[in-house]
Amino acid sequence: MTGTLKRHAPILTLGILLLVGLFAPLALKLSAIGFWLEVLLGGLMAGVLYSLVALGFVLIFKASGVFNFAQGAMVLFAALAVARLSERMPLWAAILIAVVIMVVLAMVIERLVLRPLVNQEGVALLMATLGVTYFLDGFGQTVWGSDIYSIELGIAREPVMILDGWIQGGILINRDDVAAAAVAVLLVGALALFFQKTATGRALRAVADDHQAAQSIGIPLNRIWVIVWSVAGVVAIVAGVIWGGKLGVQFSISLVALKALPVVILGGFTSIPGAILGGLIIGVGEKMAEVFLGPPLVKLFDLAGGGIENWFAYMLALLFLLVRPEGLFGERHIDRV
Repeated sequence: MTGTLKRHAPILTLGILLLVGLFAPLALKLSAIGFWLEVLLGGLMAGVLYSLVALGFVLIFKASGVFNFAQGAMVLFAALAVARLSERMPLWAAILIAVVIMVVLAMVIERLVLRPLVNQEGVALLMATLGVTYFLDGFGQTVWGSDIYSIELGIAREPVMILDGWIQGGILINRDDVAAAAVAVLLVGALALFFQKTATGRALRAVADDHQAAQSIGIPLNRIWVIVWSVAGVVAIVAGVIWGGKLGVQFSISLVALKALPVVILGGFTSIPGAILGGLIIGVGEKMAEVFLGPPLVKLFDLAGGGIENWFAYMLALLFLLVRPEGLFGERHIDRV
């Protein structure tokens, strides 16, 4: 981990300098430092939520080498399950039952979709995840309904004022954002230990490198895929509960997966810490761009304004694909001839 940080230190430093150099002067001109910090914290919290969805992509990619387009549908399906079950039982019981449902779903996907495609081309698995996406979207509506549902997390929605004695006007933060950040930190730590310290975690990485080679040394490919899809399902529950608690459970949640794509491009498709760092960069960048870069552009070019937050992440991802396609923490692939 330390060696990776040292290798990527110049890139990280350059990125931080670019963000600070672009936005800090605008922030100081347009508002007080307290408001700038408030926007910064809001971006960090949004980035944490993006990272939770991106973690599911990274987990599946590490185990199969395929980008899982179904992760957004899994987040929606898990959130719907928790929301509807919590109407009849306590939230903790609804979450436990949702975990069982996602594990069973992982077993079904492995048996009916993945097992017949072992040792096939990656594009076949990719198209299979697209099929799973549309199935989960339709099946979720059939089983759970298509209305907007709420998830009550028991966290007060009123923001909290902090640092009011240090900064004029103080800084407002949401309690649910802080809870989401704490959960994300614990989840990332657990997943990092799982992949680095356990035999199953090492087997997952071996399967991603070569399916046939992994099978030849006795790694049960089918069981490994069930495990990783189950873990991705648990991550989807966490992300779905947090997003559902903030926005309500609705089918637009599945579109959050589209914002997670730039996150994994920045961080690297095989890096759990990269998913977190990429999410934070995207979250902070889009919030800063919308608040501080938008007004000058509107004034300079006589624009209608707004919308920067919708495309900023994808433009940043495009730049990364041009200069560093493997991402900040991704593995370099060198073909020798």
